[in-house]
Amino acid sequence: MRLFDTWTRSLVELPPPPGPIRMYVCGPTVYQRIHIGNARPFVISLWLKRWLEETGYRVLLAENITDINDKIYAAAPGHSAELASAASQWYVDDTNRLGLGRPDFEPKASETVPEILELISTLVDRDLAYPSGGDVYFRVAAFPDYGRLSGRDEEDALHNPSEEPERDELKEDPRDFALWKAHKEGEDTVWESPWGPGRPGWHIECSAMAEKFLGPVFEIHGGGNDLIFPHHENERAQSQGAGDEFARMWMHNGLLQMTGEKMSKSLGNIVSLRDALDRWGTETILLYFMTAAWRKPIDFDDEVPAQARAQVETFRNFFVGRDPDDGEIRREELAGVLDDDFNTVEALALFHDWRTRGEAASLRWGLGLFGLGGLAEPVEVPPELVALAERREAARASRDFEEADRLREEIEQQGWEVRDVPDGFELVPK
Repeated sequence: MRLFDTWTRSLVELPPPPGPIRMYVCGPTVYQRIHIGNARPFVISLWLKRWLEETGYRVLLAENITDINDKIYAAAPGHSAELASAASQWYVDDTNRLGLGRPDFEPKASETVPEILELISTLVDRDLAYPSGGDVYFRVAAFPDYGRLSGRDEEDALHNPSEEPERDELKEDPRDFALWKAHKEGEDTVWESPWGPGRPGWHIECSAMAEKFLGPVFEIHGGGNDLIFPHHENERAQSQGAGDEFARMWMHNGLLQMTGEKMSKSLGNIVSLRDALDRWGTETILLYFMTAAWRKPIDFDDEVPAQARAQVETFRNFFVGRDPDDGEIRREELAGVLDDDFNTVEALALFHDWRTRGEAASLRWGLGLFGLGGLAEPVEVPPELVALAERREAARASRDFEEADRLREEIEQQGWEVRDVPDGFELVPK
């Protein structure tokens, strides 16, 4: 299998099965409900894990929760721990609704502080980090390879645009970034360290969590392409500076866009995952994510999920009255597109081809890999809806078309569609 690697800017072959394939994917900073764009790396990582396991790999997936961060302190002064705990649970609840399962490990920064302190101490001992005013900073000038992952030159990286405010007057070099931050007034969670009370910086958290659960070297590091610089550049510098190989391949997914602008909490143009699932349903959101290559941007507006919903219904309708196990499972056809940079766009096109060809077993299997297997399952219709449809049938038989139309509308308001067929009616979810 080949995947595009940000480090080499090329397609890179994974080692042959059974691997292992160890993956670390950056998860959310938890200070409010995640938006639908935050869900994209979660979905891609679980899909990729499923496919790799299907093809014989042993896979370990770690996806962190950043629950120590300036944004959390700012969102809930004096109550950051309570907010982080609640928002962590919101994240789990909302992503559980996608039906893809959970990563093998979901470490929290707050539970990894001892490992973070050990990693910082190693960097200080190697003269790659220095204490200053209660903070500890990574010494970028002492790591000659800095900037290679992101492709930024020294001038371009003169100032390190962290998501967290840093005190430049404490730095030897404007490019240096904080590994440890001294405790500030209003911050209600604090840990002791050799450099005084405080808490970790953002970047060191992920280095420590990745290495705690996957070891000093692992095959794939993933996350949104907005994390390439500075977050992933800094992770790589820290971990390799401490003597570890760290990630061998870097996967960066494209961002979700609204009207051409990335969706982000800071811009205020967000649609929460919860609201999107409430409005469109799980199958529509999952199929929507299939419609763009994983490393390209993906647009989101009302029209796009509506198009995805139409495809969902096309697949669901295919299985009505059909044996879902009919035919062979054509694994080699799907492997031909997924093993070439995990091409979900071509996989979706193949699924429509299988539908046209009547390949029910293949389609059921393929949809199932992407969490869409329920489209092939018989739908249990609530008895009260059957009763409404039977009353509508009787109204049509007596030529009371006004009542028949009213009953159709009542059925539709409950999320179902009634269809007239030669031997009566069918009820299908909208």
